[in-house]
Amino acid sequence: MFLRCDQTPLWPVLQELFDAGLHSLDLRQAFAQDSGRFGHFSQQAPHVFADLSKNLWDRPTEGLLLGLAQECGLAAQRDAMFAGEPVNHTEGRAVLHTLLRRPQGMALPGDTPGIARNLAEVHRTLDAMLQYAEQVRGDAAITDVVNIGIGGSDLGPHMAVRALDAFRAAGKRLHFVSNVDGHELHGVLRSVRPENTLFLIASKTFTTAETMANARSALVWFGAEGGRDVARHFAALTTNVEAAGALGITTTFGFWDWVGGRYSLWSAIGLPIAIAIGAAGFRELLAGAHAMDEHFRTAPLAANLPVRLGLLDVWYRNFHGFTSRCIAPYHASLGRLPAYLQQLEMESNGKRVGADGQALPYATSPVLWGEPGTNGQHAFFQMLHQGTDVLPLEIIAVRQAAHPLPGHQDKLLANALAQAQALMVGKASPEDGHRHFPGNRPSTFLLLEALTPASLGALIALQEHRVFVSGCLWGINSFDQWGVELGKVLARDLESRLASGDAAGLDGSTAGLLARMRGG
Repeated sequence: MFLRCDQTPLWPVLQELFDAGLHSLDLRQAFAQDSGRFGHFSQQAPHVFADLSKNLWDRPTEGLLLGLAQECGLAAQRDAMFAGEPVNHTEGRAVLHTLLRRPQGMALPGDTPGIARNLAEVHRTLDAMLQYAEQVRGDAAITDVVNIGIGGSDLGPHMAVRALDAFRAAGKRLHFVSNVDGHELHGVLRSVRPENTLFLIASKTFTTAETMANARSALVWFGAEGGRDVARHFAALTTNVEAAGALGITTTFGFWDWVGGRYSLWSAIGLPIAIAIGAAGFRELLAGAHAMDEHFRTAPLAANLPVRLGLLDVWYRNFHGFTSRCIAPYHASLGRLPAYLQQLEMESNGKRVGADGQALPYATSPVLWGEPGTNGQHAFFQMLHQGTDVLPLEIIAVRQAAHPLPGHQDKLLANALAQAQALMVGKASPEDGHRHFPGNRPSTFLLLEALTPASLGALIALQEHRVFVSGCLWGINSFDQWGVELGKVLARDLESRLASGDAAGLDGSTAGLLARMRGG
């Protein structure tokens, strides 16, 4: 067992340091007193440049946080994950999404038995999946691809396909259906024709309630609209080949129980991405992620970007008491990134008990939220600048545009720079409080040279690993999600009650709402 952050000798030292004055650190003074602050708190990682200098910490604090990571055994926990040890202890599973990005035949020190076999299976599946993707891309009769999945089977592929729109194949429209609300599926079906549509049903077990309801409705629609040859127009991303076959779906691509849903876009779940950007583009996505994996695996903790971000997250959550983090991508194609990161972090680290199953005495995951940059400026940035709560902002910008329109990119980047600057410097207005900006509000700035498959892969892997870092320090299992189960169980019961009207044993509120929904 590894030490939990609050059980280390350095935890009370950090608390004492914070109480003694770091809670009131002034960024403007910090820059005035340290001419090398930007150089120290910025770094280039694979495909991602990060500026952490506008955050509420100094060099001694970062040094103590790095010591905290060492006391918690972060490096050993990281190595255990890469080696394939069962770090998902509540389910007794390895956590090997990084294996999905590892080059064929590559061995790492400490690999557990079976890693080489698993890696060979990964590449066999990858090759078959990419061959199928190229077949679809070359089929002019298929103009629309509808991905039906939910959670990790939707958020990752949806985000990536939108992010890489500049690389998308001409003549192919990608649609994503996740909500069991029939309005979403119906809206997509109205815009496609069965003879020109490929449906991808993404569910590891082929039992996910929302996904299977949508899949069955799509099959009914396909037949009712004159569709023929289910085997040609439906494919399944699942390990339950038998269940898929029972619906007439014969093309299937599987993955493994050591791939969590929110870490699965690198697997067969990424088929819509591969159809959108091609096999070569998908391999570049994997290569970008692998480059960040290697940085996280090999870089010293003090120069390790996922580690520094994860330590900053712990510093903000447990010492400053910040309850949320705002994500503002200054690139329209990254519009789904905040939603993707919500699942990645809040499902991973939204836990209230430690490895021993006992309640933790401190807070864990912050709330993640956000919108594309300039849109957010005209919506919720008012609160970031002048609200009563301090809410750290994470800006993600891209230096090179992928469009030819003159003038737009400079305006976009100027806005990104200006918001980070304004949050820090503020504007004093003693005579008019309405126009007073207190400043000293923290932000992190992540900059990509261009938004490409490789840089997107690196950016996503960076976020995956920072979540792992904070989870390790908090002593929680970042790879299970038992909290989503109870609602599913109750929903099955209530679905039958909506049909029968039986309210026996229900609480007064649920019984009243049930009657109201039935028109009673």
